[in-house]
Amino acid sequence: MSGGGKKVRRNNSATSAGIRKGRFSGGMDPLFAGFNASISFDKRLFFQDIVGSVAHLKMLRRRGIISAEDARTIEEGLADVLSAIEEGRLDFREDLEDVHINIEEALKERIGEVAGKLHTARSRNDQVALDLRLYLREKFRMVQSDLLRLMSVLTDKAEANIDIIMPGYTHLQRAQPVRLAHHLMAYFQMFHRDWGRFGDALGRADEMPLGSAALAGTTFPIKREDVASFLDFSRVSANSMDAVSDRDFAAEFLFDSSMVMMHLSRLAEELVLWSSSEFGFCSLPDAFCSGSSIMPQKKNPDACELIRGKTGRVYGDLISLLTTLKGLPLAYNKDLQEDKEPIFDAVDTVHGSLEIMAGMFPGIEFNADRMLEAASDPSMAATDLADRLVREGVPFREAHSKVGAMIRAGSIGGGKGKHEITLPSPEEMVEARKHTGGTALRSVLEQVKTARTFLLENSNAREARPQKRGGKKKG
Repeated sequence: MSGGGKKVRRNNSATSAGIRKGRFSGGMDPLFAGFNASISFDKRLFFQDIVGSVAHLKMLRRRGIISAEDARTIEEGLADVLSAIEEGRLDFREDLEDVHINIEEALKERIGEVAGKLHTARSRNDQVALDLRLYLREKFRMVQSDLLRLMSVLTDKAEANIDIIMPGYTHLQRAQPVRLAHHLMAYFQMFHRDWGRFGDALGRADEMPLGSAALAGTTFPIKREDVASFLDFSRVSANSMDAVSDRDFAAEFLFDSSMVMMHLSRLAEELVLWSSSEFGFCSLPDAFCSGSSIMPQKKNPDACELIRGKTGRVYGDLISLLTTLKGLPLAYNKDLQEDKEPIFDAVDTVHGSLEIMAGMFPGIEFNADRMLEAASDPSMAATDLADRLVREGVPFREAHSKVGAMIRAGSIGGGKGKHEITLPSPEEMVEARKHTGGTALRSVLEQVKTARTFLLENSNAREARPQKRGGKKKG
């Protein structure tokens, strides 16, 4: 496909002029025409636009609003337009403003004036609302599939390293020993919540707006439920004004994407720290790192840093859309043209980031000896010592104070190599926490088992991942 970045053509086409005919004295100022055009980015919706048009066409034919012969001619024309786009034989034109008029004009070039009947009982307002819902309905499922893949990778890595013990941290200070698998399964829980959020939002996005027309509906005897059925929507929108102006589903996608990126960024940050010489807990695969232009020894964790950095742009996408929406009166306003670029950017960014993390993680090598050495810091036994005093009848706050004084005096973890009391080993401390959600072997294996069950139950969704169409543009 082509068309992005072209100079504005000074003569509007017949279709574009037709929209202005009667009310306006002439064509658009060329500068404004370029400012007004959205084809450079909304051409991404071509497939959804044509699929939606075919469903609308079938309803018009079924309701007797257009003849079967005209419907057949239009449907064949739409199929030809779709093939032309996917094969790169159709150039999108900026002077035709948007994807809807470009497709309408391409259809007219193929079948003549009968193409104009397709727009009966609809507006670009409800048309773009439909296109965007169709597009995001697919992307909600795509990101869920991406999340399932990453959750599977995390579970595999946790199970394969079930015996590695490392320091757990609070405030980035060594706190208590935990299993590496327990740490990794914490991220499984984050991404599991993300998966659920996308599923919840998908349910709210699953609403068919076509038939709302510009804002008030149409005088034609349409049956919106037929279109919803053709497109596999669970319901039609209840209010035509809300239908054409609602972008809550898009804002939810951006919020959910922001949460995914936040979780990815936290994981990326830990991998950056763990792979540093100061920690030495892991080594990242060479294929996901880069070197320095001047320092030959460097192995930089660029994949992790880019994920961490790209989180900010997805946050920006969310704020951009929320700001666009915050002051809009009902119903449709041209401001809503600004919804698509943040959405497309977030789709590409979250999808790419999840793919990178899932691709990199299997190749990470953990340094079990270094992790255990760090987890053997005597001061990390402090809580267990306080618990021991509690079992002897000392109130916990008093026990906490006594152990704290021992730390201050250097009796525990003072670097003298001597301890006035026997300390539990990291293995003993880890195994003492056997309750549900704890870091003992039994508890972590139960987490892995539960994760495996969830992944198996949802394996069909992962295998049904949407395929890219046209081979030209990601997303």
